[in-house]
Parts: sequence; C-alpha cells; structure tokens
Amino acid sequence: MGYHLPPLNSLRAFESAARHLSFKRAAEELHVTPAAISHQIKALEAYLGTPLFRRLTRALDLTEEGRAMLPKLQEGFECLAAAVERTRPHAGGGTLAVCAPPSFAARWLMPRLHRFTAAHPDIELRLSTSLSTIDSRDAGTTAGEPVDLRDAGSDVEIRFGNGRYGTLRADRIFGVSYVAVCSPRLLTGKRPLHKPLDLRHHVLIHDDTIPDLDERPSWAQWLKMAGESGVESGTGPHFSNAGLAIEAAIDGLGVALAPRPLVSADVAEGRLAMPFDIAVPSRYAYWLVCPEATAERPAAGAFRDWLLGEAKQES
Repeated sequence: MGYHLPPLNSLRAFESAARHLSFKRAAEELHVTPAAISHQIKALEAYLGTPLFRRLTRALDLTEEGRAMLPKLQEGFECLAAAVERTRPHAGGGTLAVCAPPSFAARWLMPRLHRFTAAHPDIELRLSTSLSTIDSRDAGTTAGEPVDLRDAGSDVEIRFGNGRYGTLRADRIFGVSYVAVCSPRLLTGKRPLHKPLDLRHHVLIHDDTIPDLDERPSWAQWLKMAGESGVESGTGPHFSNAGLAIEAAIDGLGVALAPRPLVSADVAEGRLAMPFDIAVPSRYAYWLVCPEATAERPAAGAFRDWLLGEAKQES
C-alpha cells in the first residue's frame, strides 16, 4: 500500500506548534528557528489545502481542521516511537524521570522507594512532584484529552484522576476511599470522639485536592453514610492538598476526611487514629501513565512492575 504523506518534518513542526500553541516554543523544542517552523507549517497547509492555525495578535489558535488532525497525528507519532523501541536492543539500567502528586510522593511512595532502588541499583531514578498530576477540568486534563509528559520533563507520571488519558498507557495503581482521621488525643480529650454525633464538638478539616466539586468526597457525604444529621458539614478549614490536611489532623487541629492509602501508615504507627469505620468511595484513582514507546523501556517496565506489586500488597 502506498502512503501519500507530507514531509515528516512538517508534521513534527505542526504537532509541536499545536501542542504549545506557539511557533517559538515549537522551535525551541525542535532546535530550529521560529521562521523554519512557520515555513514548515505553511508548506503543510499548502499540501492539505486548508489552514491549520488562526494567527491572532500575539497568539495562535487551531482551526477546526487543526484540532481534528492533532490527536490522530500524536497517536501516529506514539506508534512510530513504540515500533522503534520494540525493534532496537536495550541495555539494562538507564535514567527514569518520574513525576507524582506531592502527597502521594511524600506519604506513600517515598517510604517504599528504598526497595526499588535496592532491587534496581542500575536505574537512576529522578523523582519530582507537581500538582498538574491531579486531573482538573480547568487544567485541560479531562476525559479523552492527552496528557503531555514531555512538557513536564517526565518519562512516566503517577496521576490522580479518572484514568482516561487519550492514547497514553494507563495502569491503575489503586483506588481511593476517604476516611475520618484525627490525632489520638481527640479520642480521650475533653470531648472524646465515640460516635459520629461527637463531631459537632470538633473542627472538620476539608481536603480540596480534587478540584472538581462533583467528584470530591465531602463531609456531607460521610455524615449521610453515617446516618448523622446533627453535625454542620460545611464549616472548618480547607486545604489545597491531602498532605496539608493530614498534617493538620496530626497536629490536633481537628478531624480530616483523607484518602485511606495516604494515612494507613500514620494510623498503624499511632500518629493518627481512625475513630469510625466509615469510608466515602471516590471515582478517582492513582494511575501510572506513560506513552506506549516509554512503556517499552526496561527502566519504565521495571518501575511499573515494582509499583504495581507494592500496590497489590496494600489491597
């Protein structure tokens, strides 16, 4: 079968410029000049017979044709990269850049990471954290939209979300439910916590990690599951990520509604108490996300196998 395609360089220039919505940033990524990017895209538009960009004052926007073309083109590049990775021989070891949500990295991943480095001393792991690894409608990482790991400088990402990441490979690490936790001091203090109604005497701490209010587990949901209507659910401080809410609970500020996987170690070691066996389920989960081409690398495969094995032990 013959394929009638425009030059590969023009397709690469379009994909980069469309992803960044900037000829300048595309030029930096591809190590050419902005003029070269502009020339390649004009040639591609001439080949296709339709404009792909709307050139606005100090801005770029994709035309309808450009928006339709971009995801399929990115999928094609991922397939090409995966074919190359499968074909060429691999040596063990190497460098692996991992990005994760801050709370997950600090409270779940870091206490276990020594086991990975001990098992794979030839892999140089570079761990970073970013709130962009939490799905947000405002951030443009909603269902079906691709997550671009290249902009974050990551080979693989641990993401907290719905698992729909376009053409990227997504392996589910574990799901999350939310439980009430507090300092053990609150169980025996002046107003001890024995039943859900006792929460009316305590500060309720809110975890706003999930930006979408429709997806975020709330104290109102927890109290409804507990069958308790005598507690005001809307009061109390709000924290932008789970780690801050958990630390506030450890310090005795109040009772936090927190993800169970991130507090299990604190409960086991006595820093936190879980006074009630009531959990609010969430549709969000933690996922290991990477391009198919990256998934073929030995370092990425070793990290994936180790991470999913650790998660399985928790379930």
